[in-house]
Amino acid sequence: MSASGQIPVRTEQDVVLARQAARQAAVACGLRLVDQTKLITAASELARNAVVYGGGGHMRWDAAQNGTRRGVLLEFVDDGPGIPDIEQALTDGWTSGKGMGLGLSGSRRLVDVFELDSAPGRGTRVTITKWA
Repeated sequence: MSASGQIPVRTEQDVVLARQAARQAAVACGLRLVDQTKLITAASELARNAVVYGGGGHMRWDAAQNGTRRGVLLEFVDDGPGIPDIEQALTDGWTSGKGMGLGLSGSRRLVDVFELDSAPGRGTRVTITKWA
């Protein structure tokens, strides 16, 4: 697997492929097993959100470097309706659908860096990083 790449996330099968790509990137970066699991779980949640709430989009991965620290950066982008209230969307238990309301907030807790950019009519971009 290359140190960077991009795949579509439009279907449930794409969510599986996103998890596999996240796992391969995490292993290639040298993340410990527990950190691999955290990154893969966050990737699964964010890819599913892109499919279910954003109507599909893509996931991009890249090797991250900060001085001597190595990590994995994942970016999830969709062209869906956007999130009108980001603070509310990051609240445990809040959901715009039928889920448990832990996807965004749970993903944020699993990674070292979590950035969310969204607005109504503009889609959503979530970028996460997990350091080794």
